[in-house]
Amino acid sequence: MKAYAFSAKVTPEGQVELPERLRRLLAADKTARLLVLMPETPDADELAAWDELTSEQFLAGYAAADAVYDQH
Repeated sequence: MKAYAFSAKVTPEGQVELPERLRRLLAADKTARLLVLMPETPDADELAAWDELTSEQFLAGYAAADAVYDQH
């Protein structure tokens, strides 16, 4: 099985437009196996969870001895 990677436009009707160079490679009346990867749009809860994890991980690396840098 050969694999081709390309970007494709989805029409307002929900159809995927294949690039011409790929269309020429597809034989008529044959089945093709497709893998569709969509960009992820994180929701507010996921973004909040990442913010919390980032803060926790940052503060976990902060030791009491580091307080000397907070003094002017």
